[in-house]
Amino acid sequence: MDTLRIPEYDEVPLDHIAQGVTGLRILFVNVFAIASPSGGWVLVDSGLPLSAGKIRKWAQKQFAAAPPRSIVLTHGHFDHTGALSELAEEWNVPIYAHPDELPFLTGQMKYPPPDPTVGGGLMTWLSPLFPRGPIDVSKWLQVLEQGGQIPDLPDWTWIHTPGHTAGHVSLFRQQDKILIVGDAFCTTNMQSLLSVAQQRPELHGPPAFYTPDWDHARDSVHKLANLHPSVLAPGHGLPMGGEEVEQALQKLAMDFDILARPVLTSRAS
Repeated sequence: MDTLRIPEYDEVPLDHIAQGVTGLRILFVNVFAIASPSGGWVLVDSGLPLSAGKIRKWAQKQFAAAPPRSIVLTHGHFDHTGALSELAEEWNVPIYAHPDELPFLTGQMKYPPPDPTVGGGLMTWLSPLFPRGPIDVSKWLQVLEQGGQIPDLPDWTWIHTPGHTAGHVSLFRQQDKILIVGDAFCTTNMQSLLSVAQQRPELHGPPAFYTPDWDHARDSVHKLANLHPSVLAPGHGLPMGGEEVEQALQKLAMDFDILARPVLTSRAS
């Protein structure tokens, strides 16, 4: 049971994103549920610490009392794995992640520290307070299969989109071109607390303070733009759909170094 509670007004259902896809925003991060064509459902990411109860309650409304068939992680940062250990312990289901994320999910390594000198904004300056792990869910952890197959989701593929983390992945369904992007890019400016609060849908790069490899981040956005998605479901910000989506993503990819890559300043030695 959560000893500290997240207020209910900071819990926002994201319904009918696409066929069989729903989401839940808790504070500033989203989790998603995908219905499996063979029955059951899959959870994508697991939100912030202290959010296990919120996710359980939401999942019960969506899928009665049935636990997911599995949990798929876009990456292992604290705001995407905060409830992971508690939910995995209760549900006893496999957790799938890219092999490059495994050291951070098996108790071996912490993520690199965030850089509060890039991006500006209150979220950036708060970033040194964010947990860097590691966590240990090795009891349930399995590696995503090569070739892009996702167990329990045969109509989806995973795509390696490093930059924000080395093992970051995004999920794509070709039939309706829905793209779950994790933190490969956002639909809100994650550096700005005001933008996070307002949730005005607009494309931005990955959270600058927590993205160590900007060349790979740029290449990943290019890779996703080449899929020509029609619906975007991000880890941060509102889902977006419609004719403007592809055009906006193409612009972000083309002008990534101008629109997304921060101007780096030298740290004091």
